Amino acid sequence: MQDGHTGHQEDLREQPIGELLKQLSQETSTLVKQELDLAKAEMTQKGKKAGIGAGFLGGGALLGLGAFGAFTTFLIALIQTAVNHTWLAALIVTALYGAIAAVLALRGKDKIQEATPPAPEQTVETLKEDVEWARTRTQSAAR
Repeated sequence: MQDGHTGHQEDLREQPIGELLKQLSQETSTLVKQELDLAKAEMTQKGKKAGIGAGFLGGGALLGLGAFGAFTTFLIALIQTAVNHTWLAALIVTALYGAIAAVLALRGKDKIQEATPPAPEQTVETLKEDVEWARTRTQSAAR
């Protein structure tokens, strides 16, 4: 007694090559379409999750900004008790924030300069070495 798989193989052996190629093309096309549909569904699902995550990040950023504003107000009120002038306390907090911002900006600039140019320099160097190696091997083989 033959199983379904063996019977299917015998059916395929009896079909002309042209028919088999046509069937292969159709099945390949169907497989590619199904894979694309699966990829689309997966990306849609991931996009929804990313959208929810972005919403949480936005909410966190908004509340963080509010907290920073409250902290700034606290600093001004605290310094104002020592200097007796609100405008002077606000100026001191502004200068403090300006100094911190300048340090952060300079460090960021340095880090960006370390990363430029954005080419993989080591890989480029090794590729040049590989090309030179292949060139010498080709010249040696030609002799």
